Amino acid sequence: MSLFKRKVTVYTPVNNVDLGPSSNEFYLEANVKAPRMAGILVKIFSHFLECPIIGTLLLYILKGNNLIHKLITNADFNEPPLYVPLHHFEDIKEQEVKSLDSSSSPPEKAQLAIDCLPIPSDENLNETTPFCRWTIMDYSKAYSSGSITPYQVAERFITAVDESGKPPLKMGFFIKYNADDILRQANDSTIRYQSGKPLSVLDGILVAIKDEIDCLPYPTTGGTKWLHNERHCRDDACCVERLRSCGVILVGKTNMHELGAGTSGINPHYGPARNPYDRNKISGGSSSGSAAVVSAGLCPIALGVDGGGSVRMPASLCGVVGLKPTFARIPHAGVLPLNWTVGMVGILAGTVEDALIAYAAISGEIPSYHPSETPSKINLPLLSMTKSIPGIRLAKYGKWFDDCSDDVRTCCSKALHKLQESYAWKVIDVTIPEIEAMRLAHYITIGSECSTLLDPLKEKNFAELGWDVRVAQCIYGAFSSMEYIKAQRMRNRQLQFHMKILAEADVIVSPTAGVTAYPIKDDALKTGELDYVNGAALVRFAVAGNFLGLPAVTVPVGFDKSGLPIGLQFIGRPWSEATLMHLAYAVQDLCMSENKKPEVYYDLLRSSKEEQ
Repeated sequence: MSLFKRKVTVYTPVNNVDLGPSSNEFYLEANVKAPRMAGILVKIFSHFLECPIIGTLLLYILKGNNLIHKLITNADFNEPPLYVPLHHFEDIKEQEVKSLDSSSSPPEKAQLAIDCLPIPSDENLNETTPFCRWTIMDYSKAYSSGSITPYQVAERFITAVDESGKPPLKMGFFIKYNADDILRQANDSTIRYQSGKPLSVLDGILVAIKDEIDCLPYPTTGGTKWLHNERHCRDDACCVERLRSCGVILVGKTNMHELGAGTSGINPHYGPARNPYDRNKISGGSSSGSAAVVSAGLCPIALGVDGGGSVRMPASLCGVVGLKPTFARIPHAGVLPLNWTVGMVGILAGTVEDALIAYAAISGEIPSYHPSETPSKINLPLLSMTKSIPGIRLAKYGKWFDDCSDDVRTCCSKALHKLQESYAWKVIDVTIPEIEAMRLAHYITIGSECSTLLDPLKEKNFAELGWDVRVAQCIYGAFSSMEYIKAQRMRNRQLQFHMKILAEADVIVSPTAGVTAYPIKDDALKTGELDYVNGAALVRFAVAGNFLGLPAVTVPVGFDKSGLPIGLQFIGRPWSEATLMHLAYAVQDLCMSENKKPEVYYDLLRSSKEEQ
């Protein structure tokens, strides 16, 4: 007889589940039973977990208290497992788009994106207008006119980063950057502009890269102190190579939550990546530094990797745009395989227009990887035509949408109302079943995959991990093969649910994160922290995009009472990035009056112009 009572959930077959607004589905809020721990407490807890007998018992209790046993381990499923959310390409009929030629070069793709932009205006130069960020086009025009050079901007960038890393700011934007390499690239770009031969509109644009993506001449640490010694960076990742061919200035490797194993961006080895809107608050994880450098005006765009909202969540907390494309839309070659069935290269940008340009430049599979297959078609949104698109349908699950802080709910509801009022687009009420079970299944998946990658390296390097990540790795390693397989059965269920909803609606709308940025506490600086309650709130709306391989975008829509940013998210059908960007652009336009300048912000273009 078992010492523990078995709590079993029997899941109704997918076809018998009502997804309509009148469904009797019970909405289960995140059932997180784990106190916040940092400092000496997290060290003690880690030591207990690492004890063979005590640790096994603690992990069993933790999984039971947090409903993993009930909703996953002991659950009965009808569906077979789905191990990789790789979607067969479907040429969906998107409105007001331009198709990319798959054989085009990255510079040619970037130029096609420029052709999709609205007619430019000089509104952002007007001191009476709300705060606006400098865009790729602003930099490109300034370079082409000769009012400033890439070299001058690079010099200002280096000065700004040096300042930001010292007291009293200590922003923690970068793990590593090389001033000499930055200036070398900037000098090459300046020469190209002076000779009238820039490589593309992206020539001379400063781009930061998350330290989970290979980018020469830097090591790829994954936020650790040791991983680069076990896995050497020998070349650029595919996405970096494509940007480099466009002439961008690659400015270094941004800070991140160690091994992507957390949501705060507090890294005990390199310091926390602080939020430019309030440097005493988190920037979110794990693409924390990438979101923060864009927010602070240091780069128009940055690359991140999104495994559990790791691009969209920090984008939301830092008040910038975050785009996570369809699984496999951007090649993963040259990216640390921390979570290979849920992770995707994503884009952080100051505006939807800049996200579009970067997306165009780096998207598309590598032909040599699938020589017998027809390349998937890539649509770019004609943003100048967004206002003319009729009949967009937005699916909203009210109980889920409202499961957030009052400020987030009020702000996101207001933005959605503006969208309905201005565009006459329809909101469809739906039910998305078993959301908490999906979150747990995703946690099992991302944790198991990360643990599998590190398993052969643990014995040698485990003691060098931050204490919070040591705890996370103990939990990840406790998941059994049966639990992993059952999690993939839940993945199959959820994909069927979401695809049924997306057959009736163009997108699913939700807040991006359930809370805004919370404080960085001193006890977490040297150990990291365990805060699974806030962590669950931050990822609550992000999981489906990763677990199911669906594209998603977040766009800033306002601020809470403390002046911290809030984002609204759209999740789309596979391959519908153009539709998502149309929606994000519409919201951006409607909410532009809400823009506020971050507390820490570097105006690299205007300061130069004012001095001339």
